[in-house]
Amino acid sequence: MTLSFFDQFMSPVYLGIPLIALALTLPWLLIPTPSARWLNNRMLTLQGWFINRFAYQLMMPLNLGGHKWATILTSLMLFLISLNMLGLLPYTFTPTTQLSLNMGLAVPLWLATVLIGMRNQPTAALGHLLPEGTPPLLIPVLIIIETISLFIRPLALGVRLTANLTAGHLLIQLIATAAFVLLPLMPTVAILTGVVLFLLTILEVAVAMIQAYVFVLLLSLYLQENV
Repeated sequence: MTLSFFDQFMSPVYLGIPLIALALTLPWLLIPTPSARWLNNRMLTLQGWFINRFAYQLMMPLNLGGHKWATILTSLMLFLISLNMLGLLPYTFTPTTQLSLNMGLAVPLWLATVLIGMRNQPTAALGHLLPEGTPPLLIPVLIIIETISLFIRPLALGVRLTANLTAGHLLIQLIATAAFVLLPLMPTVAILTGVVLFLLTILEVAVAMIQAYVFVLLLSLYLQENV
């Protein structure tokens, strides 16, 4: 029976147990635990430097009130990168290709930023719905448009991450299938297709890291508007 290319994005179930739970737990096992030693190995030192630089760049535009989010945003960044990178391995499942998971991450965090803005500075938070100097006739229309754009933000966060990873995995599978089919018929073309597949895989590694960074960066921008 011929399977659809989209079957790879179905959440696998084994003995009635959804394996997405295992896929979500595995990345946390790869993160090293804190050590009491003054000096660690080179890998841990490099990871610590990366986390410090990322947290610094992310929190620099925010005021002191927003620095409380440094831990959760950095953890989310590492979590998404781990899921995206592990999903590029053969015979693995990528949970971030599921829109339900991405919306489950995007909606609560976006809603938290909105509620913080409404609690701390309600006037400024509501002021984003109406730009300064708007003509009186356009005020109702602009308020409706800005409100819709506000509620579209979490949907855009989840769909962006899902669409980019899904498109990349589909391209890899299509090109790999073409290379296997062309290998006995046209070996030269199959080799060239394999080279394209290798370059696309490198691109997907970059996309996996960039999409995780963009997801967290947009959340920090939403937080910046409300703190």
